[in-house]
Amino acid sequence: TGPWVTRQLFSWLGINIFLFTYYFLFFDRDEQYFYTRAILGSALAWARASAKCLNFNSMLILLPVCRNLLSFLRGTCLVSRCRRTLRKQLDHNLTFHKLVAYTLALLTAVHTIAHLFNLERYNHSQQATDHSLPAVLSKMHLQGSNKWLNPIHSNQTTVEYVAFTTIPGLTGVIITLALILMVTSSTEFIRRNYFEVFWYTHHLFLIYFAGLVIHGIAGLVRGQTEESMEEVHPHRCAQYLTQKEEDCSHNCCKHPEFGSIPAEPGGVLSPIPAPQVVMHPARVLELQMQKKGFRMEVGQYIFINCPAISLLEWHPFTLTSAPEEDFFSIHIRAAGDWTERLIDTFQQQNPEMPRIEVDGPFGTASEDVFQYEVAMLVGAGIGVTPFASILKSIWYKFQQADQTLKTKKIYFYWLCRDTGAFAWFNDLLASLEQKMAESGKADFLTYRLFLTGWDTTIANSVALGFDTATDTVTGLRHKTIFGRPMWNSEFAAVAAAHPRSVVGVFLCGPGALAKSLQKFCHQHSSLDPRKVKFYFNKENF
Repeated sequence: TGPWVTRQLFSWLGINIFLFTYYFLFFDRDEQYFYTRAILGSALAWARASAKCLNFNSMLILLPVCRNLLSFLRGTCLVSRCRRTLRKQLDHNLTFHKLVAYTLALLTAVHTIAHLFNLERYNHSQQATDHSLPAVLSKMHLQGSNKWLNPIHSNQTTVEYVAFTTIPGLTGVIITLALILMVTSSTEFIRRNYFEVFWYTHHLFLIYFAGLVIHGIAGLVRGQTEESMEEVHPHRCAQYLTQKEEDCSHNCCKHPEFGSIPAEPGGVLSPIPAPQVVMHPARVLELQMQKKGFRMEVGQYIFINCPAISLLEWHPFTLTSAPEEDFFSIHIRAAGDWTERLIDTFQQQNPEMPRIEVDGPFGTASEDVFQYEVAMLVGAGIGVTPFASILKSIWYKFQQADQTLKTKKIYFYWLCRDTGAFAWFNDLLASLEQKMAESGKADFLTYRLFLTGWDTTIANSVALGFDTATDTVTGLRHKTIFGRPMWNSEFAAVAAAHPRSVVGVFLCGPGALAKSLQKFCHQHSSLDPRKVKFYFNKENF
């Protein structure tokens, strides 16, 4: 197969070994799962480590059989004059596909056997009548809704009942059956003599991936929460669970609390404590969430799920907070049934806030904004959100006198249909204006706000306040412009102001605007490598 293929196989094998070893040791030693291990033993680590490798290989399994992707790679290699031996390696795509499939089958067997041991140990601990630690932990559900660790709460519950009536159990059975059918129907005998059987059973991959996404939602396997760890650390307090007196007054007398260990298909998936809610004009909801173990960069986005509305719906939202802040936030505009229900739910101000789960963060083109000396940021409507994160981060960099900031000039364009959409962003722009003026860098940010929809009332108000120092619509120093930008003039002005710079153009907005900006990037880029170049970047969800 050649040395190149051998290196790739060793890389793939090395990643699998690393993932399995890292997560096995993590779940076998991490103090957050001390109580979970007291019931399950090492089967916890076997189940979770194999799950991580299953996720990794499930991500890879379809890539070798994506024909359009392979055709694109071949074409790219031909255009770039890749070595013939490198192009030939694409012919081994089916071999790699089979290897990953057999690995999935092996890991599924390990994962299933480990969880069968887990269920048996859960059941045994629930039925135990002694005062051992597993028995005490299995009765924790009697102390409150957030305190249970053992998902089996009755002595009459059997392993079979859990396997076929819970979301993880039922989806696990379906995933395993789908995988068995796909693997067994892929034998050479079946493919040659009963190709239709092979073809149709392979379409079970849709059920396989759907089940994989849902599999970890219920979070039956739990660990101690971080807040509970701080109050009643297991190393200090585990003994008090089995030896507690009725009039106990020690700090460890409080019962530990537990939370789910969710699946992680794409990023860091985790339940989030009740968020801080801020309502802005034009029905824009801001959720501010605690930043515990959450690392982000400017312009990234997350997927959020609200189980109170739907267990299965996950929606992407750009982070509007800066990495320097001690929380992360998103802004949600009413734009459909799900967002309408979410906003209504948080507006009701119930005693118990609905739970939010987060998957991410994920990178986007906007992460590269600080790699350019000059940046043009274009947002349309709620599409301004990634630039909120960028501009906030700039504000903090000025506060901290960051000398590593490469960007010297930012042009910010925001297009909105109604004045209400401007309101929530005004405070940030006003703060930036003031801070940059105080720092002697008032020219660092040039922003233009375009109102693309207005009525006679707004027009009359603007006419009356034409000579005022601040804008009538926004209250900012720069006046709102009525209509759409003349992009040809804007690009020409930037090119004239920065004749030898590389300019990054970033858009979060509709496809039609993207085509227009991309066209002007090409038109205003000089053929001379020493002169101005415009590079177009677009947010995609």
